[in-house]
Amino acid sequence: MRTIEQRAELDEFELADNYDFSDGIRGRFYQSKKVTTTIELDNDILLFIKKRAIEKHIVYKNIDNH
Repeated sequence: MRTIEQRAELDEFELADNYDFSDGIRGRFYQSKKVTTTIELDNDILLFIKKRAIEKHIVYKNIDNH
């Protein structure tokens, strides 16, 4: 564990205005958290979802809780 003095030093830390990510590797530490699943819906529910998607100008399979 850090001492109170060590933690106090971290309180004064500020981010730099610019960082150079030119040598970075995109997605290097990323792991997808998506899980594929299948559900069965009544036709009237599916029509409702598609209608809402059209109203919001999004693909109906990508609707989330907005």
